[in-house]
Amino acid sequence: MSAQAPSAVILIRAERFTPNPATAADNAFQAEAPVGQSEVATSARALAEMDAVAEALREVGVRVHVFSDSDHTRPDSVFPNNWLSTHAGGTVAVYPMYASNRRHERRADVLEMLKSSYRVQSIVDYSGLEPDGIFLEGTGAMVLDHVSRVAYTARSHRADTHVLERFCTDFGYEPMAFDAVDSGGVPVYHTNVIACVGTEVALFALDMIADERRRAEVRERLTVTGRTVIELTEEQVREFAGNAVELCGRTPDGRRRYVMAMSARALASLRPDQVAAIEESCEIVAVDIPTIELAGGSVRCMIAGVHLDPRPTAAEPELTEAVEAINEGEPLTADGQEVALAEA
Repeated sequence: MSAQAPSAVILIRAERFTPNPATAADNAFQAEAPVGQSEVATSARALAEMDAVAEALREVGVRVHVFSDSDHTRPDSVFPNNWLSTHAGGTVAVYPMYASNRRHERRADVLEMLKSSYRVQSIVDYSGLEPDGIFLEGTGAMVLDHVSRVAYTARSHRADTHVLERFCTDFGYEPMAFDAVDSGGVPVYHTNVIACVGTEVALFALDMIADERRRAEVRERLTVTGRTVIELTEEQVREFAGNAVELCGRTPDGRRRYVMAMSARALASLRPDQVAAIEESCEIVAVDIPTIELAGGSVRCMIAGVHLDPRPTAAEPELTEAVEAINEGEPLTADGQEVALAEA
């Protein structure tokens, strides 16, 4: 299985949804709800879109962990990738958030689920940097190439390069930071609206990288493994074509299938040749989420990928033997200690 494409994801089913006023100033992709549409109606439509994304992913064999959120003070909780990322080898990162009303989106129950269902060795929490005004909003701020170990990052006040360097040192990535702006000179607020890196294909608005030399370096780094780079236009970026994510699902008979999840709006903006290039390695899964996109993010923002090894179920020998060892008072292996902690 590709290190780039997780086979499980976390989604937050936010019962109260509205575009966040605290993020509107620097998110050029954000829009107001239609005039005359109540918050109740907006929330209901967004909830139906969230359920549609979960169902579409399940239909292609992706494992979906859904957490409900009824707190009306968390308007952007549908976007968990900004506060959480997981990594092969059992590490989890928790990130500092720019908007103060987003900081309580971080949830202990999500972390507890990860620890109980997957092998988690450590959690690295950078959220303590918030009082110092230092932010790095997870895989919104960074687009991670898990194969070549590169963290592509558009500089902004939501992506501080000092904490980027710290993350890369802690997690073993090469930082590749750049300035990205639109045609009006407005900085890109999150890297994942202009870039998606898959195993064999990447969608990237390279022309939005201001420095030509840095643009060439990014292009070379993306293609070093033979990956096809589909260059997006600014117009396609505004339709959320860059806000996609590669996942690993299963066919009904258990075979792996790689899928590229994006919104219906994003797919409609792609040219036929671009669609064909994606479909050489991935099946496209597109869901219509116009209400959620009012908040300035799309399908990729909704998904926190799980790049962790699952723990064995109770029916599997490893867990059974560990529990028996606990009952008999025998010394435990390191794996057995993990199980004992999870069961305690």
